Amino acid sequence: MALSKATAKKMKTPPPADGPKHVAIIMDGNGRWATQRGKPRLFGHQAGAKRVRQTVSACPDLGVKYLTIFAFSTENWKRTQTEVSGLMALFRRYIQREASYLQRLGARVRFIGDRAKLDKKLQTLMQYLEDLTSDNDHVHLTIALNYGSRDEVTRATQRLAVEVAEGRLRPDQVDSETLATFLDTYVLPDPDLVIRTSGEARISNFLLWQSAYAEYEFIDTQWPDFTPDVFEAVVRRYGKRERRFGAVPS
Repeated sequence: MALSKATAKKMKTPPPADGPKHVAIIMDGNGRWATQRGKPRLFGHQAGAKRVRQTVSACPDLGVKYLTIFAFSTENWKRTQTEVSGLMALFRRYIQREASYLQRLGARVRFIGDRAKLDKKLQTLMQYLEDLTSDNDHVHLTIALNYGSRDEVTRATQRLAVEVAEGRLRPDQVDSETLATFLDTYVLPDPDLVIRTSGEARISNFLLWQSAYAEYEFIDTQWPDFTPDVFEAVVRRYGKRERRFGAVPS
């Protein structure tokens, strides 16, 4: 979906000098957005999937190099079978439909989360998209699919424990930096800004380790209404914050 001429013109203004380089988004509100319009929840998820393209496209003009989006959590399996099956079909269609566009955009796509529970066709498509875009560097899109931060840290700790047990790593070598190299996000910088849409003020097991010092924005806008203008406004507000990482301001 192309940006409007007004939006495209506005976004030619320079990005904020102190803007976030890595933005992570909890894309919430699809189901409620649909329900408010008398539609099934999957209608909202379909609308939300279309919004992803605009958001990824807006990143370079806003100075955002890395975008991580929360697509499906380890807890979302608790939803109805109809909704889960519909979401899995939507993920497959998204990859098939958007692969060529993401390649043209120069987007490097990665998936994080536990793939084992996902169907084989979806796993194959995920690997295909990662391989297709592996040489790109214009913007880095990370999609969290069957992801939960506690699950991620648990899996990382298990792998680290094997390294210690088999003698490739000494216990005294284990520190926060070492553990971070076993996380799904080991090749990514920590997020500077985490946005949650739809008015909910919780982090829902998303990037708990990585977001220890991130700035948060909880906004009322539901994800299908998250336009590039809304994105730009949040990014520019971030530029007015002072990040101290526990230090005293100078």
